[in-house]
Amino acid sequence: MPGILLTQDSGKIIGPIAGLLGNIMEAIFFFLDKIGIPNVGLAIILFTIVIYLLLTPLTIKQQKYSKLSAKMNPEIQAIQAKYKNKKDNESMMAMNAETQAVYAKYGVSPSGSCVQLIIQLPIMWALYRVIYNMPAYVQMIKDAFFPLVDKLIGQAGSTEFIQGFANAGMYGKQFTNESFTGGVTTYVQNTFIDVLNKASSMEWISIKDKFPALSVDVDNTLVLLDRYNNFLGLNIANSPSFMMKEAITLMKDTFTVGAVGMAIAALAIPVLSAVTQWINVKLMPQQQTNNANDQQSAMMQSMKTMNIMMPIMSAFFCYTLPAGLGLYWIAGAVVRSIQQVVINKHIDKIDLDELMKKNESKAKKKLEKAGVRADRLNAYANMNTRNVNASKPSSKSKQLTQEEKDEAVRKSTEYYSQNAKPGSIAAKANMVKQYNEKNNKK
Repeated sequence: MPGILLTQDSGKIIGPIAGLLGNIMEAIFFFLDKIGIPNVGLAIILFTIVIYLLLTPLTIKQQKYSKLSAKMNPEIQAIQAKYKNKKDNESMMAMNAETQAVYAKYGVSPSGSCVQLIIQLPIMWALYRVIYNMPAYVQMIKDAFFPLVDKLIGQAGSTEFIQGFANAGMYGKQFTNESFTGGVTTYVQNTFIDVLNKASSMEWISIKDKFPALSVDVDNTLVLLDRYNNFLGLNIANSPSFMMKEAITLMKDTFTVGAVGMAIAALAIPVLSAVTQWINVKLMPQQQTNNANDQQSAMMQSMKTMNIMMPIMSAFFCYTLPAGLGLYWIAGAVVRSIQQVVINKHIDKIDLDELMKKNESKAKKKLEKAGVRADRLNAYANMNTRNVNASKPSSKSKQLTQEEKDEAVRKSTEYYSQNAKPGSIAAKANMVKQYNEKNNKK
């Protein structure tokens, strides 16, 4: 059985995507190493830029939908207000037809935004998978743990020792797995690297205290990992919360500028994450609230609450998770904000009237291809139902006499009574036949 975390994801959907993204990350890190700056933080930033550039077509579609949705929302609200409290079948069908006509005019789908999100969701999940577990996808980082890992495995009591590390609990199943207990070399190595990859600075020092013979190997490994993980003076393998604890401990012993700088740097990542997320939310097209019904008002209020909570949640997660993930969130928010500004300017320059004409033409072709006559849909969308804009009988309309009414009934049933007794089953069958013939001609 492969390692749960260090081995690349084997899921049918996430696995291949994570593998592809991992290849991109490894290529970026290899390039940085060739130019003399093999740095995980810089690799994450470049990786984020590359991925978001690749996702630009999806982002444009999503932003276009949001922008057009904001512009067409007043028309949708007007239709809903027009048919408010109208529950009969004709009114509901007319409302749906008019709503579909508006969506067709703007060239968007009610599920358009959801589709883009569904497509991006596995990609985003795979991104976290790669960034959170870099040694599984970047061979150079994994190699940095050797030969220490092999020597540590050979030390008596090493397994029980590293199981006492703070983050070892999340790998509990790996220690009890038959591959680990059976001594499968790759699996045991992967498990040790999983724990060491999330180990704190104090835990690394404790390895030297517990196994003095490994002091040189620990130092050599830390030098290489520090070279990879040091970004602007921060070890991005540590979480800001851990950095803050270390800074407070140092300030208690000796109040130094370095300790204060560490505390400020630890807070900078979650704060920047919250700020960039807030800016990103503010740049999104906002829905208009004019004439919104109670349900829409509640939904928009929920969206506002969510927009406030997102930056706060972002700050919380970035404070507790490794700083590398926080760096990814910040870089991602900055890239998305730039994309939104550029895309919004592009969409603002679009001639909506011309776009609507093209969309109407496309919608008409789709309807014709599906065997639906567009003129019928338009006629139904413009119909006056008995409950909506029902016309009042005109006082000037001509009143029919009883003789005229009887004559009209006679003429209307004359066809159906041919060769059949009026009111009989045969007459009714003729009526059904005539009805079918008329519909077939259409």
